[in-house]
Amino acid sequence: MANAVEVQDLSKRFRLYHQKYTSLKERILHAGKVPYEDFWALAEVNLEIAEGGSVGILGRNGCGKSTLLKCVAGILQPTTGQVVVRGHLAAMLELGAGMQPELSGRDNIYLNGSLLGLSRRDIDRRFDAIVEFAELEQFIDNQVKYYSSGMYVRLGFAVAVNVEPDVLLVDEVLAVGDERFQAKCLDKVAEFQRDGRTIIVVSHAPDLLRQLCDEIIVMDHGHVVAVDEPGPAIRAFRETLITAGLVVAEPEVEGMPSALEKRLAEFTSLTVDHPGFGERPYLITGEPLRITAELAAREEIPGARFGVVMLSERNEVVSAQISEALPGGDVLDAGPNRVSFIFDTIPLLDGRFTVNIDVRDGQGIMLAYQGTTFEVMNPDLSTGLFSMPMRMEAGEGV
Repeated sequence: MANAVEVQDLSKRFRLYHQKYTSLKERILHAGKVPYEDFWALAEVNLEIAEGGSVGILGRNGCGKSTLLKCVAGILQPTTGQVVVRGHLAAMLELGAGMQPELSGRDNIYLNGSLLGLSRRDIDRRFDAIVEFAELEQFIDNQVKYYSSGMYVRLGFAVAVNVEPDVLLVDEVLAVGDERFQAKCLDKVAEFQRDGRTIIVVSHAPDLLRQLCDEIIVMDHGHVVAVDEPGPAIRAFRETLITAGLVVAEPEVEGMPSALEKRLAEFTSLTVDHPGFGERPYLITGEPLRITAELAAREEIPGARFGVVMLSERNEVVSAQISEALPGGDVLDAGPNRVSFIFDTIPLLDGRFTVNIDVRDGQGIMLAYQGTTFEVMNPDLSTGLFSMPMRMEAGEGV
């Protein structure tokens, strides 16, 4: 299969100016030279995107995603290297890109259509479909400067998709429209996929890219760090966040410090274990998980119970449980203790999750707590928070 897009040894340099000479005297004294430093937004990027492929670009802010897309679109010229695009390309790169605020929506359709290579006759033929998709029939003759951000997105996306491009570039704009319009855009993207068109999407949302793409490119500091199927690629993306210290390992639990006044117990370690432990730092959706806590009690604690709270990356409670009595009785012995909490299956999808374990006395007063983290990688195309097994029946009598 031929490649729709080829990126060869692509690098892009920007100049960062830390001061600016504004007066004539300053310019003469410095011979017109303004000090700057080089910033390489892209560094020797090599990619091949096959015709008909749906590819996502994932990475944190400032990693070079949008710069790469602008180089592919021809908006930016690379410092070194080259980009080869085969076929007609349309790009929706940012809110309001290509829109002239003083012109009406009608005029902007003709302006943007001509920039994308359409003749006036072609635009005339597609005009009604563009306006209908954008849902702007009532406002199409108003100046664009009076449009809301959602109206900007609807008009720009409607023009981009109705020129019927061979290659469609989309940069984060799907996150701006309302939920109904986002669903409409996703339906249009799915139609393009069925037609065999090439789609390249930039997003900060791993679940969106898992839903749309069959391959994901992960970028960090201007470099491509992974090109893989969605599951492994999202895992590589999360590793870049962990390396950069952008994921909080132990979120604070509201009210926790004030509840630890007795100090009758103290956790000494909290470890996680799963089938792939030692070979890989994550468990796969559906695998079992064992969390082992070691703690020291200063004296016997009658009626001891353990609290197990699982939190998502957004600090949302996924599960919160209070244990039954200890297997050996209702008293936590003085001295060292070891307790394991076993989950026969973890139905969670992609993410890094925190588990906080606490020990309480018979009155329910929290005596000590400790947190640890584990990561889940989902190998299939499911999205969301949980894996919910589904079966399908078909045929007569169903």
